[in-house]
Amino acid sequence: MAGNPVKAFAEDGNNEFRHAFPEPVILIDAGHGGIDGGTSYGDILEKDINLAISRRLYMILRSHGYRTILNRTGDYALSDDNRWLNSRSRHIRDLAQRKELSEQVPSSIVVSLHVNWGRNKAKRGPLVLHQDEARSALLASSLQHALEDLYDLNRFTQPELGKPFYLLKHVDSPAVIVETGFISNAEDRAMLISTRGQQKIAEAIYAGIAEYFTVM
Repeated sequence: MAGNPVKAFAEDGNNEFRHAFPEPVILIDAGHGGIDGGTSYGDILEKDINLAISRRLYMILRSHGYRTILNRTGDYALSDDNRWLNSRSRHIRDLAQRKELSEQVPSSIVVSLHVNWGRNKAKRGPLVLHQDEARSALLASSLQHALEDLYDLNRFTQPELGKPFYLLKHVDSPAVIVETGFISNAEDRAMLISTRGQQKIAEAIYAGIAEYFTVM
């Protein structure tokens, strides 16, 4: 992946970045990063899983001709790029930077990748959260089906409305948060941390995205 357009945008701080992408693009949001490790299991950190799957998804989408941006390509916090918001909260600066990028880039969809955790270690499988908006709900359903086919759970969990989540409330493009599995569950964790498992998850997410675009 040559260069980092996100860094370039952060440093320029203007709309010239938008003109580099005259057509709508898929924005992949790799959750957490840097000082924000997300959830964890021992020394396994969510931020690393999110980035690994996001990189693979980026490459798959590009190989199929989709214009795609990955909002972080390494282990750093997007709050470090945010020099425009006067807030002491690193968390708010991080979320606002993710929202700002979705506005500056003509995003057709925003897919934010995360990992789940639960007190009940038997709980497993993917969960997709969506906006209170028809296109977002359709995208969430496509992704939920594709991921559950991968996990072979013999059941379908309905995607959920993600009302409390900043990204879903503030991004105008159809957006979803994809909880790719439970780090607290041994079976899911094995999938999430293995190279093969991460590739399969990325391929399933691609399949869900491709299905969404066939009906839109």
